[in-house]
Amino acid sequence: MALEFDERPWGNYQVLDEGPGFKVKRITVHPGKRLSLQRHSRRDEHWIVVAGTGLATRDDETIELGPRDTLVIPNGAVHRLENPGAGPLVMIEVQHGDYLGEDDIVRIEDDFGRLGSK
Repeated sequence: MALEFDERPWGNYQVLDEGPGFKVKRITVHPGKRLSLQRHSRRDEHWIVVAGTGLATRDDETIELGPRDTLVIPNGAVHRLENPGAGPLVMIEVQHGDYLGEDDIVRIEDDFGRLGSK
């Protein structure tokens, strides 16, 4: 099975594994970049930082993340991940839910002009 790889303006992601109700991605965020402020209606996400430093937004919280730190993003939570560091931020994201398509993203703010769904 070929693994999905996608370049984005903020970095890239690669799907490492997926099955009924779950998907595992390796996400790399370039220095100084951030993902859109977004939410999902059909999945939870579990983040595990493996390299670099990150700044996560989860609803009204701002959370600093470093290697081995984890964060749960509950279904419906408004969230964002950014890389304030000088090197790449790499994390593993485990998604759980009844639908895991990229079109479950509702963007609230975006640095790259991609508001709405993917």
